[in-house]
Amino acid sequence: MWIETDNKLKRTFEFANFVEAFGFMTQVALLAEKMDHHPWWANVYNKVDIELTTHDAGNTVTQKDHELAKAIDTLLA
Repeated sequence: MWIETDNKLKRTFEFANFVEAFGFMTQVALLAEKMDHHPWWANVYNKVDIELTTHDAGNTVTQKDHELAKAIDTLLA
């Protein structure tokens, strides 16, 4: 579940292993590039932390962030 805090949408994803986490990040990268909206993220082994904010809007959460979050969620469906 995405949480909005500190002017960011945040979510941690957990996978079975590093390969699954990295595969997920690759899919997110393709979505982000297509939407021209790139996340801040971190990966350690099987966990991926993602934060979404719109820099052009003064580092706040906008519709672009919600749309990317929704698109990311569909990768897990």
